[in-house]
Amino acid sequence: MSGARFDLPEVDAFTRPYWDAAAEGRLLVRRCGGCGRAHHYPREFCPRCWSEDVRWERASGRATLYTWSVVHRNDLPPFGERVPYVAAVVDLAEGPRMMTEVVECEEGALRAGMGLEVTFRGLGDVWVPVFRPWE
Repeated sequence: MSGARFDLPEVDAFTRPYWDAAAEGRLLVRRCGGCGRAHHYPREFCPRCWSEDVRWERASGRATLYTWSVVHRNDLPPFGERVPYVAAVVDLAEGPRMMTEVVECEEGALRAGMGLEVTFRGLGDVWVPVFRPWE
């Protein structure tokens, strides 16, 4: 499996709207018509009430930093070329928690609860959401 890309998501017919929106600079979440709660990662059903009445919704792009880890070593290509980087979990303004990366921020400036905004990194033909400070 040499040459495999571990940093590229698999785009399928269901997730295509999510990745197309990301390429246009928009972050999407799924909102349940049954219980009203948003969720991320995209699923065809609500992970809380199991309703299949879910739809795409544009997220505000705002989040707060929940937790993070500064990665100084990663042997999987191409991550080794990016070290150090900040692997993070953020709380989206809409409610869901999301795994991501924090960019454009010095390691010493990271604080739990700090305000972040979405931006996107191009990886080949796919754009992935990452977050940067906005305060």
